[in-house]
Amino acid sequence: MVKTIIWFIYFGLYLLGTVPALMKVKSLDQQGRIQERDKIIHQTAQGWAKSLVNFTGAQIQVIGEENIPKEGSVLFVSNHQGNFDIPILLGFIDKPKAFIAKKELKKIPILRTWMEYMQCVFIDRQDARQSLKAINRGTELLKEGYSQVIFPEGTRSEDGTIGEFKAGSLKLALKANVPIIPISIKGSYNMMPKGDWKIKAAKVEVIISPAVSTENVAVKESNELTDRVREIIAAKL
Repeated sequence: MVKTIIWFIYFGLYLLGTVPALMKVKSLDQQGRIQERDKIIHQTAQGWAKSLVNFTGAQIQVIGEENIPKEGSVLFVSNHQGNFDIPILLGFIDKPKAFIAKKELKKIPILRTWMEYMQCVFIDRQDARQSLKAINRGTELLKEGYSQVIFPEGTRSEDGTIGEFKAGSLKLALKANVPIIPISIKGSYNMMPKGDWKIKAAKVEVIISPAVSTENVAVKESNELTDRVREIIAAKL
């Protein structure tokens, strides 16, 4: 439990330490210097996320990063095993990315502002109308060149097994006509088991499968595409 308390203190202090960079980001944004802004955002967020994961003692192995296109935006689609999935993907996969994230994260000061600048989209899964707006916003951001990450299960796994994907959850990739990058995360649920706030060291594999093209796939076929991507992810778990 002591390790967990120390980690949360570290989390807060590191987050506070990013405030000067955040002020720089705000200044660049106001000046319209978008490329410089986005570079600082990516470097700061990646460094912070990797540091948080490393502080737990976890060992992260990324396999298949060569499957990620260097140019253009993509939709990363991942299973969801634990609270550390976001910092793992943010810190250990180099391509800049934002997240389709639960609205509860908006309650954390500073982090909320960083996520907004990263072009994250906050979603309330209990509100169908707001969820639709969030997905449409995610589509717009993909078209603008900002890669997104989505966890189609909608909630974390209790034991590492993969759940069902929400129907139509990948429509934003079809509407934006961007590739889908399937990601299989193995072992992150051991870092903080669901219902337990104790942080533990664990071995985690992040397996990146080859891109799935969305060209010539109609929006009405989104459920079939969702099932196909889920099968790819599940096969690597």
